[in-house]
Amino acid sequence: MTIQTAWAYLTVRQFIVKHTAFNAGGLRSLIFNEDQNGLAKSGAIVRIGRKVLIDEFKFFAWVESQNKGA
Repeated sequence: MTIQTAWAYLTVRQFIVKHTAFNAGGLRSLIFNEDQNGLAKSGAIVRIGRKVLIDEFKFFAWVESQNKGA
């Protein structure tokens, strides 16, 4: 039995091209303040050396969790 997992990691630039609702400055601000806004706890940001990658699935789960009306 083989288990396949598909990850969707994107750089900041790739993310903003794919998801035009976000701009570079806003996204970088969210990443910079990840410890204060809960983004770090979500696991959506992955660092490999200086490279910052965003896990799309976890990022949008975090975005949904920010909806105070839910």
